[in-house]
Amino acid sequence: MELSHARFIAEGVVSKLTTFCDRIQIAGSIRRQKPEVRDIEVLAIPKRKIIRDLFDNPAGEVAIPEFCDVVNQWKKVKGDPQEKYTQRELPEGIKLDLFIATKENWGYLLVIRTGSVEFSRSVASRWTKLGYRGVNGMLHKGERAINIYNERDLFNLLQMPWVEPKDRI
Repeated sequence: MELSHARFIAEGVVSKLTTFCDRIQIAGSIRRQKPEVRDIEVLAIPKRKIIRDLFDNPAGEVAIPEFCDVVNQWKKVKGDPQEKYTQRELPEGIKLDLFIATKENWGYLLVIRTGSVEFSRSVASRWTKLGYRGVNGMLHKGERAINIYNERDLFNLLQMPWVEPKDRI
């Protein structure tokens, strides 16, 4: 799909979800401004609500139902909006890859999900050389999860110069 058309669809997705998110951004080849786009990738931090056990004790957090309701309007391919990833088919016939982040892994996931595949591999190779590893959507040093709040945090941690998304090839 042509970039301008894909961007228009992606912006529509973001518009429908923004109210129900603490943070949301288009990633992937659209963010890299590639002329041809195969799918739409969006990274979101949905607003959360606390769930409680039978004794009214906090038992965890889940995405608010309104976020899930919007996502569930689109045809499910795989995953669930309460998980880390879901893929949907949009009415326009293009796939949506929706990645669910937290404030602690936002920057890490945005770098990886912006890509390209080759760029993401080079970043992963760099963190491996420095003794880090990716585990369950977080960067770890030993057993300790490292919070990466924005992309620059990851570039700085890895002692890499900033690379604009359009130049990540």
